[in-house]
Amino acid sequence: MSTVLVIGASRGIGLEFVRQYADAGWRVLATVRDDAGRARVQALGAQALTVDVAKSASVSGLAWMLDGEKIDLALYVAGVMRHPNALTPPTQQDFDAVMHTNLLGAMQALPQVAPLVEAAGGVFAFLSSGMSQIATVPASDCWLYRCSKAALNMAVAAAQHDYPRATLVTMDPGWVRTDMGGAGAPLTAEHSVRDMRAVLAGLTPADKGRLLHHDGRRATHW
Repeated sequence: MSTVLVIGASRGIGLEFVRQYADAGWRVLATVRDDAGRARVQALGAQALTVDVAKSASVSGLAWMLDGEKIDLALYVAGVMRHPNALTPPTQQDFDAVMHTNLLGAMQALPQVAPLVEAAGGVFAFLSSGMSQIATVPASDCWLYRCSKAALNMAVAAAQHDYPRATLVTMDPGWVRTDMGGAGAPLTAEHSVRDMRAVLAGLTPADKGRLLHHDGRRATHW
């Protein structure tokens, strides 16, 4: 049985990954921050691990929680969005919240989880965004979020060189109807996750370190 680890599974896209992989017969490990998230993932048949990626001490516990595991697929889904645009500077609080969850948490989880993915010859995917692409920026909306995801792309592309037996990628889920994406988003979480699962299942060595879109397009200009 294949094993998937979903980091940031309490709700939204992360919870949908849990649902779909559990339905497909995978063994699912899922990190949550609180009892409510634990109940939701356990109701789907997943094993819940309590991890708050915004707290370094909490993330550091991943290694012993996963001791002895081989992870066929790991997904870093956790993310937050703060601060609207470049008309005003972000506060220190907003900067720390976004960069810690979207970037530092991923960079701290990566060296703990990637060796377990390597042991299985598997895939480690990090949710980024089409808004991270510098070559196609239409406006400064979500300014801080854009910066955090562009930095995440670089972190994953660089880290790929240290884990050659694993495939590390970043993924753009599209504009999804979640608490972050809002009610006007065109994609449901179910649709986005179904698309991303298909892309992940078809990765090739040429995709290592790249940004991939949920519909299968490969980013050529970041």
